[in-house]
Amino acid sequence: MSEERLTAVHPSFSAVLAIDTGFGTGEENMAFDRRMMQAFADGLFQKEFGEGSCLWRFYGWRPHALTIGYNQDIALFDTGRCRMEGIDVVRRPTGGRAVLHGEEFTYSFIADSPEENTELYRHVHEVIRIALEGLGVHAEFCRSTLPARGVTAPVACFTASARHELQVDGRKLVGSAQRRSGRVLLQHGSLPLSRRHMDLSRYVPGGGIADAEDLRAEMERKTVSLEEILGYIPSYGRLVELMLAALETHGGSAPVRLRSPGAPGPDGRLLPSSITESLAP
Repeated sequence: MSEERLTAVHPSFSAVLAIDTGFGTGEENMAFDRRMMQAFADGLFQKEFGEGSCLWRFYGWRPHALTIGYNQDIALFDTGRCRMEGIDVVRRPTGGRAVLHGEEFTYSFIADSPEENTELYRHVHEVIRIALEGLGVHAEFCRSTLPARGVTAPVACFTASARHELQVDGRKLVGSAQRRSGRVLLQHGSLPLSRRHMDLSRYVPGGGIADAEDLRAEMERKTVSLEEILGYIPSYGRLVELMLAALETHGGSAPVRLRSPGAPGPDGRLLPSSITESLAP
């Protein structure tokens, strides 16, 4: 472990670290999460930052992307239309249903922890809930699992809510998915800034497993975006600031900032070569 003292602590973690990787393609974003999860599984992250450490990552999508759940059938989607319209198509390392990542703020959380998946799920969403309070958005936990109904059920993440996910006035605001390998857990999720995520219906062939109009109607009924709540879209930078502040509020001290190789500016501690080598393609 580095001689630099890490003081950002949550009751369940020895150190809380955070990295803002900015905007990337669909494959770049999912590759980063897969490789960081591997760095935890190999013990490289813990060797550098200590046993019991965890990592938060913040990012966006350029171009927009359709991500498919790990076990989801890609044949459910019109991938040809996606590519014609400049939409990346990529499979997530996590389970769950499809998400269209457009105008949104995305997070990842990775930890080597004995905690139950449900407890880590609650912990992550509690941090996001605190961050949203900084915008005057009062989100609440969903108290029980609410399965999607009808033909849309196998398709869209945002048509169903799980316990400890965040809702506003009964409409889902944050969609998340998990994957665990041994003690290592990856969770990532989407906070829609606008209604763009509802355009997922454009890439589901009608008349088959799911009807596009029914899917759109169900997403409009069950989901909400920050723009609909606030009347404007908060900047990406502002959301990063709020998340960092929420991590400090929830954990009692500021998270340790990291930066990836090639990132501009002097802010944050550079990810060491022992980890960045594992991020090489």
